[in-house]
Amino acid sequence: MNDRRRLWVHAARVATAATVVVLACYASCAFGLRVFVTHRLTAEVDGRIHAALAGARSLSLRPGPSAPVGASADSGDLDDAPIFFWYVPSHGRSVALTLGAPRLPGGGWSASPATRSIGAAAFRFEAVPRGGGWVVAGQSVVEIARVEGALVLPETLFGVLLALATFVGSLLVALRASAPLEQIRRRQAEFTADASHELRTPLSVVEAEVDLALRRRRAPEEYEAVLRRIAGESRRLRRIVDDLLWLARADSGTEVAHRGEVAEVEAVVAGCVDRFEAIAARGHVSLGFSSEGAGSDVVEAPPELVDRLAGVLIDNACKYAGDGGTVSVVVQTAPGRVVLRVDDSGPGIPPGQRAAVFDRFHRATPVSGGSGLGLAIADSVVRMTGGTWSVGDAPLGGARMEVSWRAAPDGDRPPRLADQTLPVDPRSADDPAHVQRDAQLTPT
Repeated sequence: MNDRRRLWVHAARVATAATVVVLACYASCAFGLRVFVTHRLTAEVDGRIHAALAGARSLSLRPGPSAPVGASADSGDLDDAPIFFWYVPSHGRSVALTLGAPRLPGGGWSASPATRSIGAAAFRFEAVPRGGGWVVAGQSVVEIARVEGALVLPETLFGVLLALATFVGSLLVALRASAPLEQIRRRQAEFTADASHELRTPLSVVEAEVDLALRRRRAPEEYEAVLRRIAGESRRLRRIVDDLLWLARADSGTEVAHRGEVAEVEAVVAGCVDRFEAIAARGHVSLGFSSEGAGSDVVEAPPELVDRLAGVLIDNACKYAGDGGTVSVVVQTAPGRVVLRVDDSGPGIPPGQRAAVFDRFHRATPVSGGSGLGLAIADSVVRMTGGTWSVGDAPLGGARMEVSWRAAPDGDRPPRLADQTLPVDPRSADDPAHVQRDAQLTPT
């Protein structure tokens, strides 16, 4: 529940931040639009006033109705407000030259357009010198303020809808984007806990053995037995650390399959089966190998990676086949494809557990001797070599692990296996029981 709440809180924060950014951009655009509209309408009024002054050269400077310019017949762009004229002498009060003209406010005049208020109404004015004074023309710009006011409501409604749509959309996107990240975070936490447990177990055994050995004096044979147990736990600890380092390099791209290297899958797997004969015999497991098809078994992959993959699958199958069980290893060739198939007679893998078998430290059943990293390494090898997995049920009654590769082009056949030098795991000399990585599958 905490994880779910954390996910929603994070998504809400992201959505809020996105909404604030979008609203800030929208407010800037709305303000810019308003400034543009106001400037455009004001420029139109200035143009009409300027044209009216240009046509008022014959305008009488006496008060009363004069020329028809006061009617502003071309002013239907904003409203029907007329253009009024006044004469402002150098000394004395201004005189209205058109009927109905309001009282002109005081102050100096110039040829530049200016906005002044007459009562509660705003006017746009322009003046030209004449007869020792100024002829002033002006028109009401109240309609510009009305246009600006009319924009407020739609802008506000659109802003609210935009904010709501942005928040909801960002919330959904953040939830979808955060879900994989939250899953990764949770899996990392589980991986850390599992890795700590796996590393702590051998360390605890070593610590306990040392404590017991130091409590009293013992015979040399007893000290030797303690040292053997400590050595075994140390080897187990080293295997876990080495596997984790290999997986870390694979995840970072450091451990990559070298392009141009090819391997004969049949020869590599046959050699791997030979190495596991002793382990299978010790567990009373019948281990068989066969090849099917007459096509090329060469794939573009380093032989050591194919060998490591086969070792993981065979070791895993022998472990789960159980005492007296059966393991079948098959390399099948078909036109353009090479398939490695390992079947066992163990309990199998339930369909609901198959997606988790490649998780690191996956343990759905307690089986001794494994670190839970084998299939994770195998999965990295398959991905690095361009193969594909198929996990299903084997005719033997257990699990079927199958890997398929695209066959390498003709002419890429490597030297015979006898001429190939596969790397030998130095740990094999210390731990004969350990030939390849083991992995924890999920039995029924």
